Formats: sequence, structure tokens, C-alpha cells
Amino acid sequence: MTVSATARLYFRPTGLIDAPFGYDGQFARIAGGMQFFSQWEVIAVEGGTRCGQWLVPIDRIEDWLAGVSSEQQEAARRTIARVTSPRAALELGSRIVRLDQPQVMAILNITPDSFSGGSDHLDDPAGAAALAVDMAATCAAIIDIGGESTRPGAETVWEEDEKARVLPIVERLKDSGIALSLDTRKAAVMEAGLAAGAHLVNDVSALLYDDRALEVVVRSGAPVVLMHYSGKPNDPHAQDNGADPLIEIYDWLEERIAAVEAAGVPRGRIIADPGIGFGKASVAANLAVINGLALLHGLGVPILLGASRKRIVGALANEAPADQRLGGSVALALKAAELGVQIVRVHDVFETVQALRVWRGLRDQALSPS
Repeated sequence: MTVSATARLYFRPTGLIDAPFGYDGQFARIAGGMQFFSQWEVIAVEGGTRCGQWLVPIDRIEDWLAGVSSEQQEAARRTIARVTSPRAALELGSRIVRLDQPQVMAILNITPDSFSGGSDHLDDPAGAAALAVDMAATCAAIIDIGGESTRPGAETVWEEDEKARVLPIVERLKDSGIALSLDTRKAAVMEAGLAAGAHLVNDVSALLYDDRALEVVVRSGAPVVLMHYSGKPNDPHAQDNGADPLIEIYDWLEERIAAVEAAGVPRGRIIADPGIGFGKASVAANLAVINGLALLHGLGVPILLGASRKRIVGALANEAPADQRLGGSVALALKAAELGVQIVRVHDVFETVQALRVWRGLRDQALSPS
């Protein structure tokens, strides 16, 4: 093994095992969750290009690290600790959302092009609030309420119109005990929505679209989802042709998490989203990111995957339209759970919750000593 002393090392947990019994010292746990792994994929990158990859058994990682520089060893141990450390539960109002198991975030977009029923309630906040209650009753852990479409080509919505769509729903739900998320990139909407009773900010621009957004989140103390995109804050769908999308996403999110943490948001209140469909150059790039999701646990924060009904599903299913992408969306949610992702953001709550319950049943059985 030869590793350049100037290469950056990345660590992806792999070699998943059903249960740890009988493998003392040969496994580790992903982020304190329900998945156990037996190997590290170590990836060396220099000058933006992979220059080496190794599969290293868990119980031999220290021997492997003996062959790299002291600086690389220090960074490696820090990353390894982040991969395996438990993720703190989210405190969202009166609701505690545990992250030692996959949770469902339900999409409630109050926009004309919504896939989730929100288009039926553009001028009906009571109906939208009732839909949110139904989603929560179906065991969605968080309801993500948005008033502006982020689909490619969608027009920007004036912040006052966005508030008019979102705030009446939040106000109706503030005493419901439901965990409420604001899907917005505008500081004024964040500010008003959090004041009205929302608990979390989900920003597709990672707090870069609006100059005041970071300040609002810091002052509120609310958790925040930072999503990767390859374009500009006002055009997150601009295409990127990077040769290694997974490493690019990791580096970008790492830098953004550090900046938000330095501004005053504790790392325990930051969630990372790889931004499937946002500026990725191809279906292949999106698939590579999903296959490699476990690498992102090295960021030391919970991971959210939003792939529900996206073009990647249609592209793999004879160009099925958005309303015929349920099966593919559930498949991606299960893949996310398999790789230790803590939150899946979905349109189809009942079906996804049912699929994850079956997945959870399989895990529970495997983790029950016979």
C-alpha cells in the first residue's frame, strides 16, 4: 500500500452485516443506528481525482493507518468517530424525533404543481392543515410545508405570497404536537414561519440564497437542513459535470456545515441533504450519489434524502410520469434506510411508512439474539 502524504482520505462504511453477534471487534455501527458494517472503503483523493481505493476490515484499520502520515491519521480518526457516533434526537417543539432509526418527512407543498395534494388546497389552509394531520396520523415524523416550487424552471414566488400560502397552515397546526418544517430559502418566510410555530428550516440553498437567512436560523435556535446543489443560489438546477459527484458533494457540504456551525448553529442542529436532482449532470451521477450515501456519515450530521417521485425514477421506469413513480420512490427510501440515512422526505407517506416498518421488522429480527 502506498498513499501520497498529500492525499485526502475519505471513509465509507461498507460490508453491511445483518447482526453483530459472534463478530466481536469485527464490526461497527453506523451513526448509532440499526445498521452494522464490517469494512471501510478508504478513498484517497488528490487534485480532485481518486488516486487509490482500499477495502479494510474494521479490526485492521489501525494497522492500515500506520502506513499514512500523522496528519492523515488524525483526520481519519476524526472522520471514523463521526461515522460511528450516535446522532442526537431532534427536539421539534413538543415532539422528539429519534434518529437511531429512519424517519419520514412528509411533503406538503402548497403550490399549483404539487404532487402531494397541496395543489388542492392553495386557498384552503384548513384543508391543508387537515391533510398534514392525516400525514402525521400515518406516522410521518415531520411535515415539511412549502409555498414555492423548486422544480426545474419554476418561477420565483414573492415572499409575501409564499407567506400567505404557508403561515395560515402553520398557525392552525402550532398546538397540534406535530413537528413542522418550513421548506423555504427566504429569510422573511423563515422568520415569520418560526414565529408562527414551525420548528425546523429546510433550505434548498443551504442558507445562501438570502443574505439574512443564516442570521434568522442562528437567532431562532432551530435545526436546519442544508442541501447541496451545483448551480447558483438562485438557480440550483444549473448542471455540473464534475467527474466525482459523491466527493464533490461531501466536500461542499463539509465546507457549508463548518460555515454554519461557525456562525452559531450547533452541529447537532444541522442536517445534510445531498440534493438528488439538483444540478447533478446525469441519471448516472444521481445513482452514484445514492449508492455512495454512506460516505456522508463522515460529516457527523444526520442525512436527509429527498428522491421521492424525482426524474431519476422516471428515467429508470420507461419515463413514467410523476404520478406513477410510487414503486421507484419506495425503492429509493429503502436503499436510504439500508445505508443508514436518518430521514427520507416523501410524497407517499402511507406506502413509505409501511415499507420502512417491514424493513424495521427485518432488522429487529436480525438484532434479536436467538
